[in-house]
Amino acid sequence: MASERPSTPPLRSAATNSTLPPGSPLTPEQVKRIEINRLKAKALRDQREADARKQNGPPTFKQSDSSNTTTGQKRPHTAISTSSVPATLRDGRSKDPARKDGFRPLEDIQPARNFTKYVEYDFSKMTDTKGGFLTAEDDPHNKALYAPDAGDKPAHMTLKEWERHQLLRSLRNRKEGPFEPGLSVLKNEDNKVCRECKSLEIDWKWEDVFGCAVCNTCKDKFPEKYSLLTKTEAREDYLLTDPELKDEELLPHLERPNPHKATFHNMMLFLRYQVEDYAFGKKWGSAEALDEEFARREKDKKRRKEDKFKSKLQELKKKTRVDAHRRSRKAGVGTGAFEDELGNGGKHTHTWGRAVENDEGIGVKTCVDCGMEVEELDF
Repeated sequence: MASERPSTPPLRSAATNSTLPPGSPLTPEQVKRIEINRLKAKALRDQREADARKQNGPPTFKQSDSSNTTTGQKRPHTAISTSSVPATLRDGRSKDPARKDGFRPLEDIQPARNFTKYVEYDFSKMTDTKGGFLTAEDDPHNKALYAPDAGDKPAHMTLKEWERHQLLRSLRNRKEGPFEPGLSVLKNEDNKVCRECKSLEIDWKWEDVFGCAVCNTCKDKFPEKYSLLTKTEAREDYLLTDPELKDEELLPHLERPNPHKATFHNMMLFLRYQVEDYAFGKKWGSAEALDEEFARREKDKKRRKEDKFKSKLQELKKKTRVDAHRRSRKAGVGTGAFEDELGNGGKHTHTWGRAVENDEGIGVKTCVDCGMEVEELDF
């Protein structure tokens, strides 16, 4: 007889113990009873909260009130009012009613204790001068950035006004036109006249720079005295040094734009008779002494050039002799070593001649048989 395996009996349905059939909706009487109970519970809760407020006073605002509020309960106005907000509260939602500029939460945030020494800069109030930032307090008028350039046209000037301004500035520098000093026909000791023709119409620019009162006619008439020399000509022809040419008290100079390129340094122009007076009278003594010094320097320059050429030629000879010997040994012309006797197969013995001094004053011995040269130094 086959035995049956015991099994757990099925659970009894909950509907068997319930008076309502499964899935049936609430009746109107049940809904009414639930709503009445909810309203009673709400009234009791409101009554309890009102009694607590009368006993404890108005509640204070805390950061954690929002977390303790029951879900679905509306907070009272006193809980969200900013009238009792402490000064140490770091909350961006705080608002100071005494401020006149409105709600600015970022300015109300206070730094933490560890960051009280940290300085935060507002880059919108700074000026980038390509050498660091300047705040509005350091440079309120932006003088470092908006400083006017001397060669640029100001913003308030028109192009016509700017051209007229440049013309007036050029005339003022040259002392011409309306800026030329007045001339008087009356005899006065203060009147400056040309040093050649005694004319009153002198070049005031030259008189101001060089201290030389001369008219334009005499400048063209005597070029051997009043022609202008460049810095290179004064240095090479009169053997003057750069410190002497840069000394304005010793040799005054006139600056002009460089004709080769506008970006080059300005030319330094010297008055010929002033350069000759200093070179012939103070530095060299006379024109003949200057010529002798010029000849001596040219001779030294030529000697140094020849010495350099001889040293290069000597090095080339040594290199050529060694290369020729290497090529001959590589081609198999001589099977022996460098000092082997040529043709006999034995070792060559040098026969040195007398030591002869070369151009450099060093004694040189030459082998009679092979022509090898060695330098001899005496200690």
